[in-house]
Amino acid sequence: MLQYTRNENGRLVSTDSFDEAEIVRVVNPTSVELSVLAETACVPMDFLTAATDRDERPRFEVEEDCKLLILRVPHHEAASDTPYVTVALAIILTPTRIVTVCAEDTALWSELLSGRTRIPPTSDTVPFLCTLFLQTARQYLGFLNSIRHESDEAERAIQVSMKNQTLIRMQNLQKCLVYFTTSLRANEPMWDRVRRLAGRNLTDDEIDMLEDVRVEFGQARDLADIYSNILTGTMDAFASIISNNVSSAMKLLATITIVLMLPTLVASTFGMNVQLPFQESPFAFWITMGLSIVLSIVAVIAFLRMKIF
Repeated sequence: MLQYTRNENGRLVSTDSFDEAEIVRVVNPTSVELSVLAETACVPMDFLTAATDRDERPRFEVEEDCKLLILRVPHHEAASDTPYVTVALAIILTPTRIVTVCAEDTALWSELLSGRTRIPPTSDTVPFLCTLFLQTARQYLGFLNSIRHESDEAERAIQVSMKNQTLIRMQNLQKCLVYFTTSLRANEPMWDRVRRLAGRNLTDDEIDMLEDVRVEFGQARDLADIYSNILTGTMDAFASIISNNVSSAMKLLATITIVLMLPTLVASTFGMNVQLPFQESPFAFWITMGLSIVLSIVAVIAFLRMKIF
């Protein structure tokens, strides 16, 4: 999909003309769309295909008059077992316009197109990129907040009933946090590359904006680390609880087996076809039953003293 937009008074609006477009947004493009765009926008084909790989790592490249910056941005996949992942977003700066390429339709552009955020002119490269970066950081923070709420719900559900589905859900959330933590750390070296994109010394306002980007991404990285550690500790605690419950159940079953084995031993002994004590006595049955009960009571008392139960 190709979408052409231009900046009107700080808002991005769609346009049908490539010539009027200041920003070309490319989402999950076909090979034909990439070929046409490479020719019309004078962009190297390898720049366009770089971000179509979901696992592409953040990097910065310069080729002729084009500059490529790849970031990892968050993406929500509602139908997936792992609902929160990251994908590669390529930002290609050409002399006349900006081209963005992504394999998925992320929520980043939905927020930018909503008009709630004022967008600097694309000619002001550093402020425009910082606005894009800040919105990406806020997307990370928003998704991290959703992960925290889902993990809290899963924890409350697991306290009521430890079902496998709930444990798997927590494991998937842990995977989401690993994706976020890895991507946030991989994005960090990119902020220093913005100076190369500008090709000049940054102004004080631009330095402040870039510092805001560092702070927002640093906060997202720290929160991802905290939530990951909390979720890991929670899962370890529940694993210990499950193991302890299994051990308690096995110990109880073993104790019951021993208590029941003693009457069985007495009954088996007096059931043998040999000369036995009390076999001529009219109270032989009651003596056998009494001996079985006494042995069972003694075993129970012994286990209670040993604090088996």
